[in-house]
Amino acid sequence: MRRPVFPLNRDVIIVGAGPSGLAAARWLLSRGFKPRIYEAHREVGGQWSRTNPKSGIWPQMVSNTFREATRFSDLDFPTGTPLFPHNTVVRQHFEDFAKKFELIDLIQFNTHLTHLKRDGQGWHLTLEQRGERTTDHATHVVIATGRFNDPVIPEIPGADTMSGDMGIIHAYDYKAPLSYQNKRVAVLGGSISALEIASDLSMLGASSVHLCQRRQRYVNPKMFLGVPIEYRLFTYERGRLALDDPDALMRDSEAKIMEHAGDPSRYGTPKPHRDFAKAGVTGSQHYLNLVAEGRVTPAPWPERIDGRNVISADGTSIEVDGIIAGTGYRLSLPFLSDEIAQTINFTDTALSLDSFTFHPDLPGLAFLGLWSQAGSYPTPIEQQARFLAYVWSGEIARTPDMMRAGLVDCTRDGHHLNSHTQSEMALRFARLCGTDPMTGASSSDAERIKASPTTSMLYRQTGPDRMPDVA
Repeated sequence: MRRPVFPLNRDVIIVGAGPSGLAAARWLLSRGFKPRIYEAHREVGGQWSRTNPKSGIWPQMVSNTFREATRFSDLDFPTGTPLFPHNTVVRQHFEDFAKKFELIDLIQFNTHLTHLKRDGQGWHLTLEQRGERTTDHATHVVIATGRFNDPVIPEIPGADTMSGDMGIIHAYDYKAPLSYQNKRVAVLGGSISALEIASDLSMLGASSVHLCQRRQRYVNPKMFLGVPIEYRLFTYERGRLALDDPDALMRDSEAKIMEHAGDPSRYGTPKPHRDFAKAGVTGSQHYLNLVAEGRVTPAPWPERIDGRNVISADGTSIEVDGIIAGTGYRLSLPFLSDEIAQTINFTDTALSLDSFTFHPDLPGLAFLGLWSQAGSYPTPIEQQARFLAYVWSGEIARTPDMMRAGLVDCTRDGHHLNSHTQSEMALRFARLCGTDPMTGASSSDAERIKASPTTSMLYRQTGPDRMPDVA
């Protein structure tokens, strides 16, 4: 089928040159748009740019997702890249991607969006560049400013009395791991970042590391029997189950975690809740083994802090020099006008959008990459960017009535309140834009697809912009 010819130079502004913004620019360019991109930092990469003040990357950090799930479909990593690339390699991938599609010259760096409001049939942006205020206007605007840039440190009574020389910081500000050598540290939280930082500290020479959690989760490794966990937990079939049969997914998840790592209490953690769904799951390659070796010690959640002492409800007291809170992020879009914020019911935990992207009362405005998920973002972000480009180009229909139905789904399912997986989100967008690889697949291909990990290449097999011989 011949691809439709799209008119050139349609007006669009993209805010952010991280993975979401770059993906949006690449796919909108392919549909005749001529983007202008505003990036607050001096280089591309978003969170993956460690010099970015809005980045939570630390120097030793490597990707917790395997190589093929951590890239866009149009560009592979260089030969010899480790299975789990270092943060600098991932950032370079996004810069190389931007250069391949000639996006660099479209970006105005060091430019902050300070206000966005409706303006007639389009959108008015107030921007700041090196202290100078400027404005711009476009008929279409993409907000791609990232999900993880406003950290939350929980309020703990007595935190202001903390007298340890390392103080209290969020994982977002964990930039100098070696400064914790020979220090006693409490890490708060049960997320991947909390477990990875606790592991990092114990292996880099902290004198003691305690991980304080509200509840004990099950813990998946990054590798199982020499294979990345994506081949087990983030497959096409598990994405389908997430969308079509969540109960079956939960049963499958429990069976797999018992196979991969088993009951974490066997390593020395507290016993997780007997209800698997209430216990929850996190991931770390080293954490459970470090607990078993006594190098990381699980501890209850703090009830209060008294000087250097972290004290829990059961009376347990831990003497520390520093506390690191791996306790999540709030949604932050401070530049939205009151009208936009009210229309999308914006709070610091949620917003109301059709398919995580549009609102029928805000035509020409889109939001990319703002959900919370387990697993790598590049693949679902790429599918969302394609969905956006296909809708705005008129290649696929997304009517106001369809969007209103999407808002109902958003409210019913708590889209931005809940965490998702890369498999679920990639397939969700692929179904919307006609790139589900199961469409028209033979029985033999269907079995291969079901077992495939969620990678961007999986979604270039069919539909618009399919790649020849990608299977």
